[in-house]
Amino acid sequence: MSTTDSAPATSFSAVEDGKILRVTITNPKRKNAVDYDTMVALGDTFLAAADDRSVRVIVLTGAGEDFCTGADLSAAAANAQRGITSEMVMDTANRLVKSIVDCPVPVIARIKGSAAGVGVGVALAADLVYADVDSYLLLAFINIGLMPDGGAAAMVAAAAGRPLAAEMALLGERLPALAAKEAGLFTGVFAGAELDAKVGAAAAKLAAGPRRALELTKAALNAATLPALDAALAAEKAGQSELLESPDFIEGATAMLTKRAPVFSD
Repeated sequence: MSTTDSAPATSFSAVEDGKILRVTITNPKRKNAVDYDTMVALGDTFLAAADDRSVRVIVLTGAGEDFCTGADLSAAAANAQRGITSEMVMDTANRLVKSIVDCPVPVIARIKGSAAGVGVGVALAADLVYADVDSYLLLAFINIGLMPDGGAAAMVAAAAGRPLAAEMALLGERLPALAAKEAGLFTGVFAGAELDAKVGAAAAKLAAGPRRALELTKAALNAATLPALDAALAAEKAGQSELLESPDFIEGATAMLTKRAPVFSD
């Protein structure tokens, strides 16, 4: 698999290192927010890796100081001009999350800084989630008049239970790394260079492992823990597609981009 960051419309790279595929979201100026084209290309990358027998493990991370702060709201006007509808954006986000969950080889997420918005779903879609001690999860959708997407409704509840999932979704507040680890959302939390050491060691061990056994183990774990994912994605698509067209979202997004408090009407 060759490097895929040559397309100017996307902000990611995918580089194969032996049996390890390293996928990096590369939009640090916007804290690795992802636009439509980047989500399409990321989904393509995971789908291609599923058929690449040379890949044994995938490491997913973000360039700079953040993992992914969700969808790039500044791209909304450009999407509209290109005829990209809210439903198309949701389909693309769902496809990306499913491509990670359904990828037959293990996926390791390396989290620094913020994993927010759809970035939460992308992170938790991975099989192993290793995070920096100063990182956090944030389902901030409610703060701009939206609802969680990216499968977060299913994946947070599956790992941490309904009470914490409701708190994160309804209050839209940060969940620090150590609390996320305690709740079962992070596999491990590390400080400084220990994070890269742990990710590297786990990736190396998986790269040397038996691919078919890894595939079947991952599939069994997903079947046991994420039976409601497809239903959650469908519900999120229906609800979010409606909310993305609402006056409250326009107000919330405008308030966020102009750094003021929103005033919701509904």
